[in-house]
Amino acid sequence: MVDFTPTELTQRIVEVGLLEPIEVEQAWSEVGRVDGTCEDLIRVLLRKELLTNLQVDRLLKGERTGYFYGNWKVLYLIGAGTFARVYRAVHREDGRVAAVKVLRKRHRAEPVQVEQFMREARVGMQLHHPNIVAIKEVDPDPRNPYMVMEFVEGQTLRELMHIRKRLDPVTTLKIFKDVASGLAYAATLGVTHRDMKLSNVLINSLGRAKLVDFGLAALADTSNEAALADCPSARAIDYAALERGTGVRKDDPRSDIYFLGAMMYHCLSGQSPLTETRDRLARLNVTRFRQIPPLTQVAPDIPINVAAVVHKAMEFDPTKRYQSPQEALDDITATLRRLEEGDTRTTAAIAAGKSVSDEQREQEGSGKTIMLVESKIEFQNLIRETLKKRGYRVLVISDPERALSRFDPDDEPPADCVLFSAPDLGAAALEAFNKFGEAPHTANSPAILLVDRKQQFIIRKAKTGPHRLMLAMPLKVRELRAALLKLLRQSPTTASETSE
Repeated sequence: MVDFTPTELTQRIVEVGLLEPIEVEQAWSEVGRVDGTCEDLIRVLLRKELLTNLQVDRLLKGERTGYFYGNWKVLYLIGAGTFARVYRAVHREDGRVAAVKVLRKRHRAEPVQVEQFMREARVGMQLHHPNIVAIKEVDPDPRNPYMVMEFVEGQTLRELMHIRKRLDPVTTLKIFKDVASGLAYAATLGVTHRDMKLSNVLINSLGRAKLVDFGLAALADTSNEAALADCPSARAIDYAALERGTGVRKDDPRSDIYFLGAMMYHCLSGQSPLTETRDRLARLNVTRFRQIPPLTQVAPDIPINVAAVVHKAMEFDPTKRYQSPQEALDDITATLRRLEEGDTRTTAAIAAGKSVSDEQREQEGSGKTIMLVESKIEFQNLIRETLKKRGYRVLVISDPERALSRFDPDDEPPADCVLFSAPDLGAAALEAFNKFGEAPHTANSPAILLVDRKQQFIIRKAKTGPHRLMLAMPLKVRELRAALLKLLRQSPTTASETSE
């Protein structure tokens, strides 16, 4: 750390271009002390969001570069991998936000690594698809190469799995329908991904998936074991082992399909199908691919039609796999449709001798949480037991305002759908229902308002829409189930059962 005086720190902030002199002077005026310290100035600049913690750390380390890449001012680190770091950045002229990917310094003197980085940029510039993160600008200067990418507000699939552990089949198929769509589009341009892993799938705030990092794992020579062992990308070694073991060429799209299936396996079962090891030569052992237990064995609660997609994608014999990403996409799409229509038969149910109708009823709400806002205990118990029989988790709250407060914009939503019950709560339920539909962080979250047919004022004032339904009491179970199924097809969130 550099021991700056206040004057030196002020000069350095201006010298590197982070702020104008007038902005720093205004910050000093807010310090309000003649003997103000560097810490006082930094505290004001952070509070006013004129500097970020990343910028402050660089300043205090005495670094004079790394604050700007072209016209893009770096704000903070959002990801770091073997080859590169990714920063959130803002354009200094028009305020646009983007992700700037920068090759790590230790690789800039290595022509092979620089070429791999630039290959990803060149490939990415060709790809324009809603399920692929767009690359907008590239600077090929080998001394400081970087690319400017679309900024995705959300998280990686690896981060989501760290939180959720397992994903329900519908959510999984929706995510991988997007992934397969991106792969299928790239294949029309002759492009394969070659680095299919959870951290290269980004999930945006609407639950849509986007692929990133096309081509970064490419290797020049997969026949050289020493070169493979020295390769810093573990997934590249996995690709090479699979392809050498099955006798296919390096850029065969069926290799991407295999690892798409491996990611689905992980999401559905909560565990990676491939034994993990840091021994790079051990990763080349093809028996890793032959010893994977079937998904139906590891997770017998997964619908058979979903498991069949995974098993076909992960066939060791490439001639038995999906032969193209489009073929995989078509099957995922068809399976998702059948699943949403109620085809949820599992191996566990077959072993237990359950009928299809029994299992469909039990799995209907699997992985979904319903929040019931109701003050009458009798009705609470009735709805709770009705929904639990259909596989839903149920969260009961008696106060509408407290129910709204549970949906914090910065946290995962506590429920997938909210039932506001107006027969007893009256105008309070109506007001909460309308607020829920207007708030930005819940506007796309499903909600149902239960009303008595006599409550004409509430019926007239209720603001319904694509995510907002109104059901009249007395309520038939099949009507509630149908309404929930319709709304929840749009909702990927899952929460746990509680009662308040």
